Amino acid sequence: MPVPSTSAAAAFADETRIARMVEDVCAWARHESPTDDAAAVDGMMDLLVAGLDGDPVTIERIPGRDGLGGSVILRAGPATSEKPALVLSHLDTVHPIGTAASDLPVRVEGDRLYGPGVYDMKGGAYLALQGFLEVARRGTAKRPMVFLFTPDEEIGSPTTRALIEHLGRDAAAVLVTEPARDGGKIVTCRKGVGRFDVHVEGRPAHSGSRHPDGRNAIYEAARQISAIEAMTDYSRGITTTVGLIKGGTAMNTIPQHCRFSIDLRVETAADGEELSAKILALAPQKPDFRVTVTGGMNRPPFERTPEVAALFDTASALASEIGFTLVETERTGGGSDGNFTAGLGVPTLDGLGIDGDGAHTLAEYGLVSSLGPRAMLAARLLETV
Repeated sequence: MPVPSTSAAAAFADETRIARMVEDVCAWARHESPTDDAAAVDGMMDLLVAGLDGDPVTIERIPGRDGLGGSVILRAGPATSEKPALVLSHLDTVHPIGTAASDLPVRVEGDRLYGPGVYDMKGGAYLALQGFLEVARRGTAKRPMVFLFTPDEEIGSPTTRALIEHLGRDAAAVLVTEPARDGGKIVTCRKGVGRFDVHVEGRPAHSGSRHPDGRNAIYEAARQISAIEAMTDYSRGITTTVGLIKGGTAMNTIPQHCRFSIDLRVETAADGEELSAKILALAPQKPDFRVTVTGGMNRPPFERTPEVAALFDTASALASEIGFTLVETERTGGGSDGNFTAGLGVPTLDGLGIDGDGAHTLAEYGLVSSLGPRAMLAARLLETV
């Protein structure tokens, strides 16, 4: 069945519209917005809002806190008591200011649109916004629509998780515009993510004249790290990684302190509870040391429930209507804000953003050819779910 002529999706069959979308995505990419630069992220939110002049949407700005940028909430669609469809995007990126001027200039080469954050996830945020706005203009939404743009997803959404969960609890379905995977595949399950910080304290001493008096915190940390890495169990989809470590004060001093971080990934909530308990219970393996562990599960697992499967089936049918095949990817190890809403039991689809590759690298790109079909899919989902 072809896309209905009355659908907002029909607007994205126009080549002039697609060319304008490419120009706008390039402009978004040129406005760099690394998470830790609140002014840059707020400037990106300003750019977003400036493009909404005259559109039938209400705009709510939420100031940032804790040194991070603010959020934007858009609302549109019928004024009914039905649960809304919620769209989630983040406008922060991992690339520092200056990347676009040097290592990853914004440009189009054939079907590839290069630039910092193009793939993860300004391209997806932009195309979904266009679908959202077109549905709002034509009045074809099935239910109220809410679109949340956040400033801190790349560092685990510390200031926006409560807002995401608040909006998610009231939603009929959640659509997340993280990038498509492996040639356009959609995401229907993700691992949960745990983050922990460990502080090992020993006893300082001169490494030459008083070596026996010292208790080397780095040595004890190495023993702890060996135990932590041994918790990895690929058969259960559990991985533990120590990716950052810092300790010691001088070459000739037995280190009193050592600190390191732990990244935990799990497939089920039960495994998250089990592994979190093990990590939080870490204790000294040798006398005269103190081990302090803080942290916990940062994102719950995003599990493929029957409700998620049904939402995917709807999206797959709509993609066929548009003219492409939608395929699910295997469970991905990376987390997203969709983990929060899926963890609440709300039907959630992820990976609805631009197709491409190279997230978090200096070869990041999105495919121009995916902008139209993915914007169509976003519009049809908002008209259908």
